[in-house]
Amino acid sequence: MSLKKAVFIIILVLLVDQILKIYIKTHFALGDKVEIFSWFSFWFIENEGMAWGAKIPGQYGKLILTLFRIGAILGIGYWLWTSTQKKAPGILILSIALIFAGAFGNIIDSVFYGVIFNDSINQVASFMPPEGGYGTLFHGKVVDMFAFSFFNPVFNVADSSISIGVTLLILFNKRAFPKKEKEATKEDVPPVSEEVSGS
Repeated sequence: MSLKKAVFIIILVLLVDQILKIYIKTHFALGDKVEIFSWFSFWFIENEGMAWGAKIPGQYGKLILTLFRIGAILGIGYWLWTSTQKKAPGILILSIALIFAGAFGNIIDSVFYGVIFNDSINQVASFMPPEGGYGTLFHGKVVDMFAFSFFNPVFNVADSSISIGVTLLILFNKRAFPKKEKEATKEDVPPVSEEVSGS
């Protein structure tokens, strides 16, 4: 898979992720839940920290977490670029692209949402409110909305993208990281001494 295809996948995931998050943020108050099926609902919650509701305590905990995420995505981006340059297997590049897109999607929330939205407590948030956002740069909250009756965590498109990417790496590990088989070449074969026939 080429770098262009990987970038296309990343942009597509980011667009779907952000469009849905912005829709939820501007049409739902925090905690609102709309049942789509008996087993699936849109349930608007915001995640202040890491997965499973964990967070780093203290005044600078959120900032530390966001900066860590940015550092991680830079590393993933470099991994993606080097993999495409080395013409790594397509399944590996696809997996990295999905992980990168998901991580980037949640970073957008963490970095910008506190500035561009007001809070959603007992109200539907406004985009770019005149009075300013609910937080400062790097202190935004991640928007989640997918709720399944048989699965406890509420998650978003970005989370799904990361999970799919990691799952592909696990299921297709041998294809993603093939072992290089040594092929015997003339250079590998030790030279045979020439016999000089006597006269």
